[in-house]
Amino acid sequence: MTKDVIALTPKMPDLPTLLAGLYAGGPDLGVSTLADSAVIQLHAPDGRPLVSVEAPVLIQVPGETARLLGAGPGLPDSPVWWTEARASTTVAEGGLLAGSFAGRLATVLNGSVWPPEAASTDVVPLTTDISAVPVPATAAPAVDVLTDNAAVVIQDRPFVTMTSWLSDALRGATADDRALQIVTPCTTRLTQPTRIALTGHPNRWVVQDADHGFYDGLSGAVLHWKGGIFTPVLGENGTASVAEAFTTTAGTGERQLVLSLRTRHPADEDLVLGRALEAAWRALTGAPPAGWSTAEPVSLPWSTRRLTDLARDRAPRPTWLIAVGHPDRPAIATVRVTRTPAGVEEDIILTLGYGEDETPPLDRIGLLAETLCAEHALASMLTSLRAARRDLTVPPHFEAPPVPHTFTLGPGELRAVGLAHALSPPLGPTPVQLGPAAEPALHYPIGDGTSPGAWTTLQHLTAHIRAAPTAH
Repeated sequence: MTKDVIALTPKMPDLPTLLAGLYAGGPDLGVSTLADSAVIQLHAPDGRPLVSVEAPVLIQVPGETARLLGAGPGLPDSPVWWTEARASTTVAEGGLLAGSFAGRLATVLNGSVWPPEAASTDVVPLTTDISAVPVPATAAPAVDVLTDNAAVVIQDRPFVTMTSWLSDALRGATADDRALQIVTPCTTRLTQPTRIALTGHPNRWVVQDADHGFYDGLSGAVLHWKGGIFTPVLGENGTASVAEAFTTTAGTGERQLVLSLRTRHPADEDLVLGRALEAAWRALTGAPPAGWSTAEPVSLPWSTRRLTDLARDRAPRPTWLIAVGHPDRPAIATVRVTRTPAGVEEDIILTLGYGEDETPPLDRIGLLAETLCAEHALASMLTSLRAARRDLTVPPHFEAPPVPHTFTLGPGELRAVGLAHALSPPLGPTPVQLGPAAEPALHYPIGDGTSPGAWTTLQHLTAHIRAAPTAH
């Protein structure tokens, strides 16, 4: 049964329309609010949640509905109101109630429902004997199973996106020292922001395959449920085996260009964040980002001023956000803004996708590095190339890691290391000096983006930089 159902409407659902949708279960069910009224919940007479509905979001970024839901007939593009309902997996009627809620909104507001087959306007009576159903151990709408060790989220959709639901679940799991583990079928893919968010151990993407059981969608390790958490199945030698489904891949010729860069700015009132990312985006695509948000779907048109205002309002707490490009050039970035004793730092990962017949613009990286150093307080930047999907989604099978292409050391970092030391790594590579002699930066060519040996070159270089006497 479908758990997540989305109403896509040309008009904002007002409160009466939302309530009309929530009465799909009849008048005996209750309605309440959570998270400062950002979530409306339909619950059984005993108080257990059946369907949770997040506040409607206006999607103003072209192509965002297709990026997250897949292209399909009748799927509207922006601007469109996105109202997402999540059904409880503990009660059989939950999915039907979510579908009826979304169907009623779409009917009243002349919209559509995703997935289309979930839509109805039927009254769904609660016939399950809920007294025999355990009360969920958590009130978090995204979490389906909560144990001492893990918060488990079950997803059955084409792409697992870093929604505000999932972001809240991740924050809660981290605060409680639990792993966030997302369980999906083998047909599901992750978006890049979700992939990045799952980086911290022991968070996992748990893939359920009909022929191979459970395995980790990022490492391929065969998994089992033990001690209230999905963990690798270890052999007699203490190592995990890799699922056959994970290793079965076919090359497509598609590639991704990945830029990992850090900027460091003085914390003054005139600071505007996001300009380094915009400069990189323009240099590599010819246009600025299309939109940004703190979660997916990305809803807001690109604005460095609004982005800065949000980060300033949240300071000294960090701000994490997502930016996306225009539909004709797949590009996505995550940005983490942090206040440090040295100022304000932006940690940016920008990924761009290219088809088999497209050439990544590696020839523009040197000029971009010079611009970022001169105008946008670049501390460091690593560029790399990888064989991976043009659409930037992450499949549950092996993808080779990115191969380093260049590394840039910004003027501030170079001062700390010392120019003479940074100019002469004993095993290479030979850097190119950027900018004025009084405030130089160094740009190191690492490889052509295809030779795995570039990782060894990068490791020797970074070890040399860290060993600088003036770097401590």
